[in-house]
Amino acid sequence: MGCCGEEEEEILQPLQQQTLTLHSSSSSSMASEGKSTGDDSYATISPMNSNFEALICKDILRTIFEKLPAADLARSACVCRLWSSVASDREIHVRAFKAPWKLKDLIGNPTSGSFWRDNSLSRFAISHRLIRTDTVASLAVKYSVQVTDIKRLNNMMSDYGIHSRDRLLIPVNMPSVLIDGTCYIELDAHAKREVAVLYPEGSPEKMATHVLNKVTSERGKRRVIDSLRRSMQVDDRTAQYYLSLSNGDPRGALMEFSEDVRWERQARLT
Repeated sequence: MGCCGEEEEEILQPLQQQTLTLHSSSSSSMASEGKSTGDDSYATISPMNSNFEALICKDILRTIFEKLPAADLARSACVCRLWSSVASDREIHVRAFKAPWKLKDLIGNPTSGSFWRDNSLSRFAISHRLIRTDTVASLAVKYSVQVTDIKRLNNMMSDYGIHSRDRLLIPVNMPSVLIDGTCYIELDAHAKREVAVLYPEGSPEKMATHVLNKVTSERGKRRVIDSLRRSMQVDDRTAQYYLSLSNGDPRGALMEFSEDVRWERQARLT
């Protein structure tokens, strides 16, 4: 077995010589026994001679590689440059990666070629969009996984700071969730690892839209509170309190505040 950097001739030439030697030796033996070497029934088949040309035919190699699992495909790429050029085809890698899990599609390109070497279940994750009531423990119950597995996948030391993120990656523990699914190859900034991510929302674009809308709504709420705080000449907490009383209506919040101020003035006079 050669290494990826060796020339094909350096690897294939010894095999060719071995085949010729074995064939020559066999022909001499048959001649001494009075057998005709022209008879095909006595042709010697060495370990490499009968289908040797297939090993250097790109079309045949591609047909063979398309049927290999991801781990064997990675090993094949280390035989020689010819094999590596065929085995490095992205289409072949994607097919080998998807096959065991019956994925519909795999979108994106990994930053490292080593990504393709392992397509075990640990390579996949579910993208969970975080809401205020989420905790690591509640997500572990929801997805039937261990708390420690969620923390390990997301590079978390504790539960604190969960809401400084827009999402958490959830380990996939049931292969059935991947069937007919579409995964996106991503390098998660928080988890600091590259995984094939499945989006319950359908695509990363939908999640990005939700995050943008969330940011926009938070900014709008902040502007309303700042305006109420200046108008009422109160602190943030008081402005938020009156805004909540009016179900988010700034005019209603001002009316509620005015009523309370009027009542306090009347109470002082009496």
